[in-house]
Amino acid sequence: MECRLGCAACCTVVSISSAIPGMPDGKPAGVRCVQLTDQNLCRIFGQPERPEVCGSLMPSLDMCGTTNEHAYAYLKQLEEATRP
Repeated sequence: MECRLGCAACCTVVSISSAIPGMPDGKPAGVRCVQLTDQNLCRIFGQPERPEVCGSLMPSLDMCGTTNEHAYAYLKQLEEATRP
């Protein structure tokens, strides 16, 4: 499955504990990544400074569904279920 360009659910909903350029302490859940463009595309996609966790999260039908709304709801539920 391919990412839906412009969705950005995984760049907004989930927390990222790794440092991100512009977010040295990581990204809290529900906070938009500073590396997202106005079109919700990653400025550092394919770059070495992109956190490994971002590159390792693969889109799937379960996670992404067929709409951005599905992806946001699914990832919000996953984030809440795995919160320490």
